[in-house]
Amino acid sequence: MKVGILGGGQLGRMLALAGLPLGLRFVVLDPAANAPVGQLAKHVLADYDDDAALAELARSDVCTYEFESVPEAAARAIQSTTPVHPTPEALRIAQDRLNEKLCFRELGIPTPAFEAVDSEHELRAAIAKMGLPAVLKTRRHGYDGKGQFLLRETGDIASAWLELGGVPLILEGFVRFERELSVLSVRGLDGATAFYPLVENHHEQGMLRFSRTPVPALAPEQQKRAESYAVRLLDHMGYVGVLALELFEAGGQLLANEMAPRVHNSGHLTIEGARTSQFENHLRAILGLPLGDTSVPEPVAMLNLVGGLPRREDMLAVPDAHLHFYAKQPRPGRKVGHVTVRAPDAATLDERVARLEAIIASD
Repeated sequence: MKVGILGGGQLGRMLALAGLPLGLRFVVLDPAANAPVGQLAKHVLADYDDDAALAELARSDVCTYEFESVPEAAARAIQSTTPVHPTPEALRIAQDRLNEKLCFRELGIPTPAFEAVDSEHELRAAIAKMGLPAVLKTRRHGYDGKGQFLLRETGDIASAWLELGGVPLILEGFVRFERELSVLSVRGLDGATAFYPLVENHHEQGMLRFSRTPVPALAPEQQKRAESYAVRLLDHMGYVGVLALELFEAGGQLLANEMAPRVHNSGHLTIEGARTSQFENHLRAILGLPLGDTSVPEPVAMLNLVGGLPRREDMLAVPDAHLHFYAKQPRPGRKVGHVTVRAPDAATLDERVARLEAIIASD
């Protein structure tokens, strides 16, 4: 069977790595000549609005996408002849932070306070209603902390508008959270669903740097609560594939921050840590195959490699460390790989993570 992928970055690369042992073939559409997945799949080098390229991708048995910024129109064009999972409707919702928050609200999923902002006057009115601190965000195309401005006092308003104004915006209440979590769910063509254990995430300047599971001192009801939110989204969208929902844990509540209709950075630890990785389960789901076991037998963590590549010898000297380079040229602020590490218990995991952090910091 052949799987088409819109987007050829590291997530597409890891999908292909998971699918090749299953006997799958891949074709990927990406406008970058050096797309990381190109080493593993047929690479259609074209823009996402190229009709001939979309037609070639549509000759697959099923198509998917590896990031939520691919044009919704491209996914819908393919869908006219070939199944596309997850549904392009998920793209429409996730590509606009206001649509996303309104969807959460409609489904009864708690979120931080939010207001749409299209002018400096509306920004001031929203702040008067919501209070400060608050976070001003572009509604579209923001990722890894880009397109955001933290307003701490009214004197920040002019600077925030100067930096971000001119495009549709959303103002969100600042959440004083204890930690950030994510729940990864997967739904098959037959409606069967499965969930990975909640993952704790740590960010620096808006970019994910570290994830771990199990989450220390997690109240049992939080896993069930997160799964219930995910089910509402999966059912509402008629979703097929892996869906990530990012959450703030604050005062015993779980507040939805955003969703990603795709395999997710916080799920990379499932490659070595889970019985079945998020990437294999995504492929199983969109192909109508039985979903795999999502259990995580022992503590596991993932550290992103950002900007540079540490020496393989140093990283692999840490017991049960597993290295993934993405075939991307290093540059500041760019995710170029990750390392996962397992351990028999939480204390040993902490020791191994500390060793890896020291190696990464010294690079």
